[in-house]
Amino acid sequence: MKDRLRQVVLFEVGGLLLITPPFSWLSGVPALDSVGLLAVLALIAALWNGVYNTGFDWAEGRLTGRTADQRDWGLRLAHAIGFEGGLLLLTLPVVVVWTNLGWWEALMADIGLALAYTAYAFVFNLVYDRVFPIPVATEPPAQSGG
Repeated sequence: MKDRLRQVVLFEVGGLLLITPPFSWLSGVPALDSVGLLAVLALIAALWNGVYNTGFDWAEGRLTGRTADQRDWGLRLAHAIGFEGGLLLLTLPVVVVWTNLGWWEALMADIGLALAYTAYAFVFNLVYDRVFPIPVATEPPAQSGG
């Protein structure tokens, strides 16, 4: 739990520090407003993640009898598309209202943010896993029979 909390905090703070400046520059939204927007979008994404994954796992279990670790590639793709599509539907109105961008511009900004965070998540997790490796559990010594 401690490691997961550290990972989430570092990810979110790093994301705000790295993605806010280019977002602000490209969108014309002031930096302070951009930080607030990205923090709200991160909160929405975290809540959506819990709701969506819980619901998807439950439905998959009921319909297929499988657990998520047995999910085939096609269903994994459907899961990812459903998650991102749902997140876009939840965040797009927030981007429009927060930034005063038109719907098309806000859609492009929202897609850009999703792509930026996807690339960032890939690099972040690669670095994080090397800096904070999960300790390998050692097996207890075998007892000799006597």
